[in-house]
Amino acid sequence: MRKFIFIVAAVLTALCAQAITNEELVEIQKTKKYTELWGQRATLFNTLGCDSTSIVMLGNSLTHGDEWHELFNDHRILNRGINGDVIQGIADRLDAVVDGHPAKIFLLSGTNDVSHNLSADSIAEAAGKLIDLIRERTPQTKLYVQSIFPINNVDYKRYKAMFGKDQVIRDINVRLKEICKEKGVTFIDVYPHLADENGNLRKDITNDGLHLLGQGYLIWRDVLDPYIKE
Repeated sequence: MRKFIFIVAAVLTALCAQAITNEELVEIQKTKKYTELWGQRATLFNTLGCDSTSIVMLGNSLTHGDEWHELFNDHRILNRGINGDVIQGIADRLDAVVDGHPAKIFLLSGTNDVSHNLSADSIAEAAGKLIDLIRERTPQTKLYVQSIFPINNVDYKRYKAMFGKDQVIRDINVRLKEICKEKGVTFIDVYPHLADENGNLRKDITNDGLHLLGQGYLIWRDVLDPYIKE
C-alpha cells in the first residue's frame, strides 16, 4: 500500500512539474493570433527560465524596451517584456516565470488591452485574475503591480487606437490600486512621475507619445529603486 501511494505521489508531482513546451507556446501564438515576435520571445524566456534569486520585469513593449540589469547594475534583474503583449498573452507565457519562483515580479500590463477598445472594468478584472494566478503559482514571490503609464496624443498622433483613451487609463489605474489593496499586493503608481500638468506623457521623455526615451527610463528606475532594494 505504501509503495502504491508513493508511486501515485511521484506521478502527480511529475505531472505538476511539467512546464509548457516551446512547441506548445508556438501553437498558442498561432491559435491566439499573437505576433511572431511573441512566439520568439516566449520560447526564449521558456528556454532561459529564472530562479529564486531573480527579479523579473514582466510586461509589454515598455518593459521590453529597457536593459534592466544595466539600468540598475544588477544581474539578477531579468527582462520578460514582449512588444505588443496583452494581459492574456502574459498569462499564456507565465510558466517561464512562475516555475522558477523568482524573488520579485514587477508587472506592467494593460496598455495594449486599452487599444483593443475594452472597458476599464474588463481590463482591471483581467489584471486582477492575472494577479491571482501569479500569487497562486508562486506565493513566495513578492509581486509589485505598476500603474499603466500616461500617453500623449496631443503632441503625437501616432497611435490611433489610443485616441480618447486617456480617461480609460486613469480609470484602470484607480481600479488597479483598489484591487491591489484588496489582495494585499504592492501597487506602484508610476503614472504621475511621467505625466505633465495636463496628464499627458511628458513630451521630453517620448518620441512617439507612448514609449519612453532614455530619460524616461531613468525616471522609471528612480521610482522602482526603493522596491528593488527592499
